Amino acid sequence: MRVAIATCQSPPEPDPDEALLVEALRVAGLDARVLAWDEPGAAGAFAEQDVVVLRSTWNYYERVDAFVAWVAKIGGVTKVLNPPRIVAWNARKTYLAELERRGVDIVPTEFVLRSETRDVAAIFEKHGWDQVVIKPVVSAGSFRTERFARDALLAAQSFLDGLVADRDAMVQRWMPSVETYGERSLVWIDGEITHAIRKTPRFAGGVEQVSGEVPIADDERAFAERALAPFASELLYGRVDMVRDADGVLRVMELELIEPSLFFRQSPRALARFVAAIGRRLRQ
Repeated sequence: MRVAIATCQSPPEPDPDEALLVEALRVAGLDARVLAWDEPGAAGAFAEQDVVVLRSTWNYYERVDAFVAWVAKIGGVTKVLNPPRIVAWNARKTYLAELERRGVDIVPTEFVLRSETRDVAAIFEKHGWDQVVIKPVVSAGSFRTERFARDALLAAQSFLDGLVADRDAMVQRWMPSVETYGERSLVWIDGEITHAIRKTPRFAGGVEQVSGEVPIADDERAFAERALAPFASELLYGRVDMVRDADGVLRVMELELIEPSLFFRQSPRALARFVAAIGRRLRQ
């Protein structure tokens, strides 16, 4: 059976999961190939696969509409994991507003539409924030993501104006606990939270730094499961990035359902579960 691991022609950084995954799939007797979604003429090769697993398609934010359309097209001829409708929903971080409406706490966020004029000073004043993070609504890694304090209003305003000149943006409260508790990433594989790691803050030009596997508190597990609940039965994989606020309340930073690193090096058990789940879906 043929499995395509979807990547892009020029990944911005190496995928630490890729070699481990390809080897594990081949050991399991599956014909695993790494194919770039944006390679000219690659549509035919993807269509020949029994399943396409989205992995390091990390340039999708540059052409989000084309990427979402490509996933839908490939999904019309073969199985795509995660499914196209979930990819379309998760491609824009406006999904955070939907989570909040559902009663899932998120990092406090103001969305600013493309070409909209918004006063950063007024946002600080409205919420009583001391520091903010400004970034695009469609992003990956640390693309055009910067942190600003209240005493850097001119720089923050200039940065936001530059973003909304050509894209939707978001202004989020800076959560100080990312430097102590850390940003926790809980990984979901085939119906189960398998493991978690701690990440350090990352901004434009930065390199992601992650820990080894860390313990998962009961409230963290329950919070991640609640965030994933509406589509849990459809997911092969997912990642819930969360942080605690000053009162200890857990808040979603990002819900990663398209192409998150899954930190297989930190959890071989999760890798085995991932491969077994792919095999089971191929037989369905």
